Amino acid sequence: MQSKYLKEDNWWVSPYNFVDEVTNKFELPEKVEIHDATLRDGEQTPGVVLRKDDKIRIAQKLDDVGVERIEAGMPAVSQEDFDAIKAISKLGLKAKIFTFARALPVDIDKAIDCGADGVIIEVPIGYPKLKYQFGWTWEDVLRKSVDCINYAREKGMYAVYFPYDTTRARDEDLTNLLTGIMAESPPDSVGVVDTMGCALPEAIKFLVRKVKALTGLPVEIHTHNDFGMGVATELAAVTAGAEVVHSCINGLGERTGNAALEELMVGLHILLGYETNYKFEELLSLCKLAEELSGVTPATNKPIIGKGNYTRESGIGVDMVMKKPLSMFATAPQFFGREGEVVLGKKSGKASITYTLENLGIQGISDDTVAEILAEVKQQGTEKRSLLTIEEFKAILERKIS
Repeated sequence: MQSKYLKEDNWWVSPYNFVDEVTNKFELPEKVEIHDATLRDGEQTPGVVLRKDDKIRIAQKLDDVGVERIEAGMPAVSQEDFDAIKAISKLGLKAKIFTFARALPVDIDKAIDCGADGVIIEVPIGYPKLKYQFGWTWEDVLRKSVDCINYAREKGMYAVYFPYDTTRARDEDLTNLLTGIMAESPPDSVGVVDTMGCALPEAIKFLVRKVKALTGLPVEIHTHNDFGMGVATELAAVTAGAEVVHSCINGLGERTGNAALEELMVGLHILLGYETNYKFEELLSLCKLAEELSGVTPATNKPIIGKGNYTRESGIGVDMVMKKPLSMFATAPQFFGREGEVVLGKKSGKASITYTLENLGIQGISDDTVAEILAEVKQQGTEKRSLLTIEEFKAILERKIS
C-alpha cells in the first residue's frame, strides 16, 4: 500500500489522511475488491432498461477498467436477462461473474446454467421489512436460507449471503440469524446492506465488526445514497475490515442510487492508499457509456466525472488551472485523461480575459481595454445568467479592439 498524500501531477490530498492518529484506528484488509452491480441494481433505476447488447458492452468496459467482480443481473427476471448473463459469462473476462438470487434453489440452478462464478443470495432482515412487508420472523428467514446456501456451495458456487436492510435489523434478529447460518449453512461471505442508505459511517463500521465477530467470514458492503453518504459509508466499512465494496456506475440505482463505482475506485486508491490496477484514464469513457445506455445524465458537478469539475470561472488563480492544476484541485484532470477549462462569465477576472486572449493568439491589448472587455463579459454573463460562448466573447472583442 502507498502512504503518500501527494503524487506529483496526479493528486494532492490531505496529509492528515495518513497520520498515525488516523491510520492506527484502521483495520484495513490486505486487498479490497469491487463488485459492480450496475447491470442489476443500476438497471433498477426507474425508467432504465438495459438490453442484452447493452449489458455486454458495459460488462466488457467494466472488465477493461479493472473491476474484479461483475453482477451481471438476475436470471429469473426474464429470458433476455438470462441470455445476457450467459453471454457475459462466455466472454472470458478477467472479472468474476455473479448473479442475484432469491433464497430458492431454482435461482441457483439458473445461475449455474448461466455459467456464473457466484451468487448473491438475498433475504430480508430489516425489521420494517419483516414486520410490514413479509410478516416473517428471523426464524423464517433462517429456514428459507439454509437449504439455498448449502445447495449453492454444493454446486460449487461462491455464495454471498445478503441479509438486506441490515442497518434496520433488530440487533437480536441479526445476531440470531447469523449465528444460525454459521451453525447450519456457512456461506463464503456475508453482506452488510444499507438498503435505505440511512446509517452513519460509524454505524457501518460497528456492523462490519459485528458481522465479522459472529461469522469469521469476509464481509461485503452494499450501500445506497439516501443521505448522501453511500461512498463514505463504504470506505468506512473498508477501514473496519470489509473486503468487498459494491457499486453502480454513475451512482445509478433506486431512489438516490448506489455508491458510485468511479468514486469508490478513486477513494480506495487515493484516500485509503491502496495500490490498484484500475485504469483511471478509462473511467470517463465507462461512465459516458453508462450515461448513453441508461439515459440518465449525471449532474454537472458529479464527483470524478462531472463536466464542470475542472472548470474555473472565478478570475483568481485561473492561470493555475493549466500551469499547476493541483493548486486548484485535489486531483489533476490529466489523471483521468481530462483537461482543465477556463470559462467566462459574471465571476471572471482580468486573468481570465488575458488567458483567453492568449489562447486566441491575440497580443498587445492594453490593460484599459482588458478592463473594458471584462466589464462587458461580466455584464453579459449576469444578464444571460450563464457563461459566455467563445463566439459571444469574439463579438465583444470586435467591438472593443476594432
